[in-house]
Amino acid sequence: MTTMRLLPSRRSGPGDAPATTTPANSPHALTDVPGAATSAPAPSDERGPRLQRGIRALAIGSAEVLLIVLAIYVLGEVLGALWVILLPIVMGLLITTVLWPPTRFLRRHGWPPALAAAVVVLAAIGVFGGIIAVIAPQVVDQVETLADQVGEGLRDVQEWVQGPPFNVDPEQIDDAVDDAIATLQGRAGDIAGYAATGATAIGNALINIVLALVLCFFFLKDGPRWVPWLCAQTGRRAAPHVAALSAKTWTTLSEFIRQQAYVGFIDAFFIGVGLWILDVPLVLPLAVITFFAAFVPIIGAFVAGAFAVLIALVDEGWGVALAVLVIVLVVQQIEGNVLQPIIQGRGFNLHPAIVILAVTAGTSLAGITGAFLGVPVAALIAVIYRYVRDELDGRSPEVDGAGMQTQVVDDGNGATLAAEHVGRPDDSGPAPEEGSAR
Repeated sequence: MTTMRLLPSRRSGPGDAPATTTPANSPHALTDVPGAATSAPAPSDERGPRLQRGIRALAIGSAEVLLIVLAIYVLGEVLGALWVILLPIVMGLLITTVLWPPTRFLRRHGWPPALAAAVVVLAAIGVFGGIIAVIAPQVVDQVETLADQVGEGLRDVQEWVQGPPFNVDPEQIDDAVDDAIATLQGRAGDIAGYAATGATAIGNALINIVLALVLCFFFLKDGPRWVPWLCAQTGRRAAPHVAALSAKTWTTLSEFIRQQAYVGFIDAFFIGVGLWILDVPLVLPLAVITFFAAFVPIIGAFVAGAFAVLIALVDEGWGVALAVLVIVLVVQQIEGNVLQPIIQGRGFNLHPAIVILAVTAGTSLAGITGAFLGVPVAALIAVIYRYVRDELDGRSPEVDGAGMQTQVVDDGNGATLAAEHVGRPDDSGPAPEEGSAR
């Protein structure tokens, strides 16, 4: 049997380090191997609960984002299904922004609303029809000449590729032309289908234009009663916001149409003068195309300028085409960098990248119509966003600079709008008198 023997305790000397005592409840190291410790901090007791709260917040935020995306998708599907109805309404509103100033002038001078609206709409149709009547004969007369010049240009290209340095055999060119003709003949059914689709699209466009004009008449006649009716359906608390947001969106849409009309007129005038000086054919049609292309910002001007350069190239050759290109670039640079900031000011604030993306998205979704409507829709979305942002920040966007807000009241004949003074948004009360206690 082994016996245990107690060793005598060693007394500490004067040079020894003081002994350390370890609390009874402190954790002991599992190993005394050097370098076994890590530089990572030890977890705190709050790490687990904080991680749980973070995961919960992330899950709730992800669910909210998914619900918002789903709502946007459903809204897009609904708008797509109702687009046949919405398109004439939108076109009618855009035409109304142009025709409302003369209608308002006539109504202020005692004209009945229906008569003023009818006269203005008929006058607009007459002006547009007159422009078409002036342009159409010029196009018909000069298209034949341009077609002959295109044929001559193709023959010049054929002779050019037959000479050095290409030295293409004429038989190869004839074979390529025969193959192209055979391909077209083989796809005659597809071409006929495309033609039928184009004819259907033209018919639908005419129907939409007629509906838009009819709706424009009613908008001009009864439009001023729309906002009071809408405010009356919401209540006194929401009525100021409905009236203010309606006024802001209408002002933005009207400003956009008016500004783009100014820009289009300037582009069409100066580019048309340049084309007339250079004796380029189809001056008036090209000027009209340039004017209407201005309603598709940035991209429309590029397409109209390219079309003018192409006509100059076909009719006059490379020298005149380069001169037209220079004129188009100079006019567009002056218009974009000098005139647009003066005309638009700071009220219509959209970055050029947003404009290009809006035009691209509209084109991909609805073709030419979407390209035209992309920027106005983006501008209206920006107006609504800024209004909601200012309301969340407590800036009272429904109150104008004079401290007035619009409220719905009953004048005995029905709901109408009236301005009431509520103080400016930055008013904090009357200023203290001198000598008063602070």
